[in-house]
Amino acid sequence: MAATAITPEMSGVTDTSNEKDVMVTSQSMRSTTVTPDDREKAVVLKKSGVVNRPDPFSPSFNPVEMQKVVQEGILLSAGAAAILLQVANPGVGQGVNEHSNFAYRPADRLRTTMTYIYCMCFGTVEEKKVIIEMVHRTHAPVKGDSYAADDKDLQLWVAATLYAAGLHIYEKIFGKLSEAKAELIYQQHAVLATTLRVPPEMWPENRKAFWEYWDTMIASFPITPHATKVAKDLLYNKKAPIWIRINMPVVRLVTAEWLPPHMRDAYGLKTSKARRLVYSMLLGLMRGVYPHMPLAIRRYPMKYYLKDMRRRMNNAA
Repeated sequence: MAATAITPEMSGVTDTSNEKDVMVTSQSMRSTTVTPDDREKAVVLKKSGVVNRPDPFSPSFNPVEMQKVVQEGILLSAGAAAILLQVANPGVGQGVNEHSNFAYRPADRLRTTMTYIYCMCFGTVEEKKVIIEMVHRTHAPVKGDSYAADDKDLQLWVAATLYAAGLHIYEKIFGKLSEAKAELIYQQHAVLATTLRVPPEMWPENRKAFWEYWDTMIASFPITPHATKVAKDLLYNKKAPIWIRINMPVVRLVTAEWLPPHMRDAYGLKTSKARRLVYSMLLGLMRGVYPHMPLAIRRYPMKYYLKDMRRRMNNAA
């Protein structure tokens, strides 16, 4: 993983204006090792065997190491980079641009994305079933000549960005994980793909296979007008709540440093020696302060969105 960027990273194929429907959301994380000439390999996943992963619908499913990562509110800071990585996939980008009300309801999109992630990681079996059904119901009408929201390759890419973005910012703040722990966290993140109808064998066998898949995908994506339209709605949204707009200069700064250079340029984001210096100072401040904050504060987004999810479920019952 590179010092700053996340190469391909957090958005779903679409969202919805219905309060009860839940959709998955949306850094340069590491150096790409392939070239755009490898496009024909973009959908080939390298696997040397089948990993026996736990059933996320089993009452005994308890992804403890994944939970330690996902519970951290700081992961939300990688959200914009994740979304831009997701929509870099032409199918995802077209689906979001043509079917999403992203520009008008960014806070709702954040809610639905985080609800899905937190539920798959911390929810009960019944809660997972409810949320997944909402996702599939929302995805069903989202399709075009060259894409469909339920396409397993698109869903795999969305799940991949969620894993890569979260791990990237976690290690930026808390330090590099051991190989054994990083591999366990990776295997547990498969739940974000398999619960969206991605066959278990499509989730790359291990981290080495994952980053090969990641690099190939990143190198293969042209940044389409659909993707740049979503980027504009995300990064320069004048209709967003004031608390989002106030934070956007910082979001644009860190996102520019986390995206692969060719994506950063295509999205119109800028970097410079001065901007990188500000980014380094900001990252240093985050490293020095965030890990020492009370857990109740660091976990507040998780607690908030899970409580909101359960309230909505009770109201719908």
